[in-house]
Amino acid sequence: MDQSAGIPSRRNFDPSAAKTYVALLRGINVGGKNKLPMSDLAKMFTEAGCTDVRTYIQSGNVVFSVAPKSAKRVPDLVSRRIADRFGYRIPVVLRTADEFRQVATSNPFLKSHTNVDSLHVGFLADLPAPRDVAALDPNRSPGDSFKVRGREVYLCLPNGMARTKLTNAYFDSKLATTSTFRNWRTLLKLLEMIQATG
Repeated sequence: MDQSAGIPSRRNFDPSAAKTYVALLRGINVGGKNKLPMSDLAKMFTEAGCTDVRTYIQSGNVVFSVAPKSAKRVPDLVSRRIADRFGYRIPVVLRTADEFRQVATSNPFLKSHTNVDSLHVGFLADLPAPRDVAALDPNRSPGDSFKVRGREVYLCLPNGMARTKLTNAYFDSKLATTSTFRNWRTLLKLLEMIQATG
């Protein structure tokens, strides 16, 4: 391993030990800010020791494979590389393939046959404290609903993400963590990519 860069050595990489993960970046290519080409992002994951790296749309969704013992290092390695090259720090939230599948089957709003265009999921970097979850205001954004389950916040936003008061800033401050949100269609596409990886 190159200690100066924190990059796992290819000579020590065992493909048979690799597992599939999803990385979700927050705040890139939004409103012309924090521009980051997906080809550059994919290269950063490859340089961090990942294989089978694939990206989806410009908002920073990456499906990749890496050995579990190396996976926890990937978000910080990629975030530091983005900072070094582009000058801004981007949070990277990680989920295993199994965790991502669980998210896709645990949405409490699917049971009400809600229009999927109103469904979103907030992925949290950390497990929030129960007392912080209990302190969230269910009436903060009238017409909108949310449910926290583990490290995910499920949202039903009939008026759209642009109008809701259930924002990153709200959940980050109340739950003392970092969040990044995806709409349900993006989640299902990433699930397809995971399934294709096997």
